[in-house]
Amino acid sequence: MSPPGSSPLLRMRGIVKQFPGVRALDGVDLEVRRGEVHCLLGQNGAGKSTLIKVLSGAHQPDAGEVLIDGEPVRLATPTAAMKAGIATIYQELDLVDGLSVAENLFLGHERSRYGFVRRGEANKAARELLARLGHPEIPPTREVGRLSPAAQQVVSMARALTHDARVLVMDEPSAALAHDEVDNLFRIIREMTATGVAVIYISHRLEEIRQIGDRVTVLKDGRTVAVGLPADTTPTEQIISLMTGRNVEYVFPPRPAGPATGPEVLRVENLTLPGRFADVSFGVRAGEIVGLAGLVGAGRSEILETIYGKRRPASGRVLLDGRPIRPGSTEAAVRRGMGLAPEERKSQALLLDQSVTANITMAALTRYASAGWLDRRRERADARAQIDALDIRPADPERPVRTLSGGNQQKVVLARWLVQGRRLLLLDEPTRGVDVGARAELYALIRRLADDGIAVLLVSSEVPEVLGLADRVLVIREGRLVHQAPAAELDEHRVLNLIMEGSAA
Repeated sequence: MSPPGSSPLLRMRGIVKQFPGVRALDGVDLEVRRGEVHCLLGQNGAGKSTLIKVLSGAHQPDAGEVLIDGEPVRLATPTAAMKAGIATIYQELDLVDGLSVAENLFLGHERSRYGFVRRGEANKAARELLARLGHPEIPPTREVGRLSPAAQQVVSMARALTHDARVLVMDEPSAALAHDEVDNLFRIIREMTATGVAVIYISHRLEEIRQIGDRVTVLKDGRTVAVGLPADTTPTEQIISLMTGRNVEYVFPPRPAGPATGPEVLRVENLTLPGRFADVSFGVRAGEIVGLAGLVGAGRSEILETIYGKRRPASGRVLLDGRPIRPGSTEAAVRRGMGLAPEERKSQALLLDQSVTANITMAALTRYASAGWLDRRRERADARAQIDALDIRPADPERPVRTLSGGNQQKVVLARWLVQGRRLLLLDEPTRGVDVGARAELYALIRRLADDGIAVLLVSSEVPEVLGLADRVLVIREGRLVHQAPAAELDEHRVLNLIMEGSAA
């Protein structure tokens, strides 16, 4: 660690980044010294990912400046960031599975002469780099896709070193690693910082922050709320308090008094998907909203997708109205009355250039088919009924979905499942990319659907949203259900403690 008072290697001052309808970064400051591990903390949505993308050249800030060694730099592209000595290792490693280790290490700056790649030289350099990182056993010629997650992490770090990185950004680097592999990761990080490399380390696991971190910066709602806290001595309570509390007003409809008493619609028994989640059991009743709370990567979305049949579990059962559903079959799930609104609605749920009508009725075309013809009049009437019921604006059945706002696009996804009626709705990040006003409308709509007897299981990265909208909350940590309770008995601070339990020193 650099001595106190040493000049920063990297300084980000007053960084502002605005997207349509949201100010993701609102004057963020960050200072990182040579040879230190600087931990960046904040809840999901606090602005960490956006700040990383600004630093890596993937986003351009609307205001503010980045300085390296006191000199302003313009990181116009990821290539410019690499040339400035900034390398980023994302949680989802951007390695090419079909290429060898050496090919991945030098991808984009291949060892070549007269237009020919010098494979022997690249393999030799790769071997030396891997040995430097303590992993001489990884063959430079092995396809990256055949390596373990831990070995892939090492390859990604080695690739950063091929660019002579001075600042290395690591986003949840231990998420896919076993305990002993994390120890080796920390050893490598310490060796790198000993040579003067600065590491920006992002993790939700507080015990890791204690072990590897020197100082901490905390973001909340796109702002810097703490700078330069000592990683090993700052109390957990103080860190969690800094991370909680929001400026956004959440307007939630009132929830029914007392627990749900309707019949159980969904029953999940000992559901396991290796590497994602294990031994998950719970139920959802008619008219009940159950929320899954946890960190990104904890297994929440995978649980929804497995229930829906997009993933085939290794073991366990999913029952709807007391009857098992064939695992790994979305057709069976839909036929029995399930509907899924996925996290990425634009890429996973909507045909953006098709009309509102086409998107609403696409899952129910057999309803309008007769002797090889579609009853277009009935199809338009059903779409119009959903447009009116859900107040989709503008109320134009033929309007391309692409032209609708995020909130109205989400209403179209919900309308698709309501045409034929659903017993269970699975909602993954239902208000992502939706402005504050439209959020309140979606909250009211989801509560109204529950009041009509639909069972709702939802995932949200925003703890206040889960607590405000759900009747009951299930806390997921590292693929396991660690706590469940009525939402009225929990608060944001308590949920974060549960998420990080076992991680706090």
